[in-house]
This record gives sequence, structure tokens and C-alpha cells, in this order.
Amino acid sequence: MNIQNATVLVTGANRGLGAEFARQALARGASKVYAAARDPSTVGLAGVVPVKLDVTDAAAVGALAADLGDVDLVINNAGIADMKGVLDQDADASLRRMLETNVFGILNVSRAFAPVLARNGGGAFLNVLSVASWISSPVLAAYAVSKSAAWGLTNGLRNELAGQGTQVLALHVGFIDTDLTKGLGVPKLGVATVVDSGFAALEEGRAEVAVDELTQAVKRGLSAEPGIYTLPR
Repeated sequence: MNIQNATVLVTGANRGLGAEFARQALARGASKVYAAARDPSTVGLAGVVPVKLDVTDAAAVGALAADLGDVDLVINNAGIADMKGVLDQDADASLRRMLETNVFGILNVSRAFAPVLARNGGGAFLNVLSVASWISSPVLAAYAVSKSAAWGLTNGLRNELAGQGTQVLALHVGFIDTDLTKGLGVPKLGVATVVDSGFAALEEGRAEVAVDELTQAVKRGLSAEPGIYTLPR
């Protein structure tokens, strides 16, 4: 998928990684970038078209897809994270919130825009996932459940959309320097590095990319015995 001359929709585009996806899409020659956010007035990047979108509202997503018939690249970036273990007192409510955004949000957007991409020659989805798709830790256990589900969803979408020529790229990455990771005393990647890797993989026609060394090591270790599925507290 070539970014140059593409019409791009970025979800969660008002800050952090989403804003950087929008900025780099413009820099790489995209003809138009729709920057989606629950409150489009919070989108401050010049050159984009702010649009209102709550990815958890399937009807609203469908209405937006009907309006944006020129899109040929969708970046499913919107996501939330709660620092919860799966057995924490309020883990049920927290996990449901994350599943609604991190999994059903991707499903809502993908289901609504897949026909749009088909009409425009196939196009692509880029789904922002995580090293937590493959590994868990006590503080991120509930989040990891949602990202593992999002990985499975992404693989399912790739199979079902292959016939219409739609590329589906899973972007897995460790800790990124955004609002989601505030308070975590761990090494973090800059948003520019992550987006650059994602767009490079997209233009290479890849199905999956592990951006950083941690994520690459975890992926290699999935077949290890004993399995590398957990991080220490």
C-alpha cells in the first residue's frame, strides 16, 4: 500500500500516536487525511480534515463510512489502557471498557469501511496492536487480554478481506511515549519511530511488523519451552 496519493482515515488522531500517523501521512504525500476523534475540536494538526468518531458506536461508524467514500487506508489507532490485573476488584468493568474500544472498535470500523476499501481498489487497514498481544504482566494483564483479542481479530480480518485485495497490517510494539504510558518507569519509543516503522511495513506489503527489540524478542520466544508469556512484576 503506497501512502502517496492515498486518502487516509486515522482513528484516535487528536494526540499521541494517532496525531503522528496523521502528520506523517501528510508528509508522505497522502492526498487527504481524515483525523477522527470523539471531539474533533481537539484535533490541532494543520492540513487534516477533523471528523467526529466514537469507535464504540457502530451506527455512528457506519454513518461516517457512508460519508467518507474516498478512503483507501484506515489506521485503527484508537485505544485505551487501564493498569489492571485480571483479578482486581473492578477488573470486569475495566476489561469491558477496553474490549469495547480495543476490539469492538476495530471491528466496527473495519466492518463499516471494508466495502469502501473494496470499491476503491482494496486499500489497507493498519491495526495498532502491542507486545501485550503476546505477553502479559500483572499491571497490564487486563489490557493484554484486549490486545490478544485484537490480534486474533486482525488475523481474521486479513483472511476474510484477502479476496477483495485489502492488505491488513498488524503493528506490534512495546511501550510508546504517550499519555497511555505516563507513570510507567520503563524505556519508551518515540511516536515518530513507531509510525515510520508502521508506514514502511505497509508500503512493503507486509502482514505484521514488530517494531522494537523487546517485541521482536517476545515474538521469537513464543515457541520457547517454557513459554515466554509473562513478564515479571
